[in-house]
Amino acid sequence: MSAALAAEWTKLRTLGETWWLAAGVIAVALAASAAMLATTHISPGAPGGGSDPTKLALTGLDLAQAVVAVIAVVAVTEEYATGMIRVSLAAIPRREAVLGAKALTVAGLTVAAALPAVAGCLVVGRLLLPGAGIGPGHCYPLLSIAHGATLRAAVGAVMYLALIALLSLGVGAIVRDTATATGVVLALLYLPPLLALLIADPWRRHVEQIAPMTAGLAVEATRHLGSLPDAPWAGLGILGVWGVGALVAGGVVLRVRDA
Repeated sequence: MSAALAAEWTKLRTLGETWWLAAGVIAVALAASAAMLATTHISPGAPGGGSDPTKLALTGLDLAQAVVAVIAVVAVTEEYATGMIRVSLAAIPRREAVLGAKALTVAGLTVAAALPAVAGCLVVGRLLLPGAGIGPGHCYPLLSIAHGATLRAAVGAVMYLALIALLSLGVGAIVRDTATATGVVLALLYLPPLLALLIADPWRRHVEQIAPMTAGLAVEATRHLGSLPDAPWAGLGILGVWGVGALVAGGVVLRVRDA
């Protein structure tokens, strides 16, 4: 397995897109959070109302996850596009080891990009939330990682992006085409929340409970947890099931189909 990890890390870090995309995760997260908070203003008429400062600060991750998906998809589909996958499997015949090493390296890179992205979003929130009417002047605590719920949301957000990477990697291994696999992943993430807007309860809630994005993002919430479709860690667990399921399916396809 160590040889497979070394090989996959070499391939990932030498891909021209890797570092630009990793930087893109951070840039998109910070820019999206800053843009959203800069255009948000909560009326002071209801001090300490229903807004969730931590979740608002982390809004940029809703877009940054698309960049994570591209990183993970490219990590596997690029080899099929160039034919390098045949060389990889000739050097390491255990196909599950190849996919497992890809999963570990992609997840590691995602965590490395997610940590500054999440931290940066919280800093942006701490600076801009008071100006949006969500600060100490309106009975909201100043956003701080020392707050237990905020720390849990931050750790969960990093895990969320890592699981999105694993889900995307699995889809890439199944589909083997960059554009198609990226489209499938983005549809899995963004279409169910739109569908939920068009249907009534209880089906709306059921869709939100099992959809990978809405379930997983529950981990960012720090307020009104009882109104969520899933509890924070339970929702992240549902996303984990999606990720593991996609990886297992990708492993089966890798094993039974010719490279």
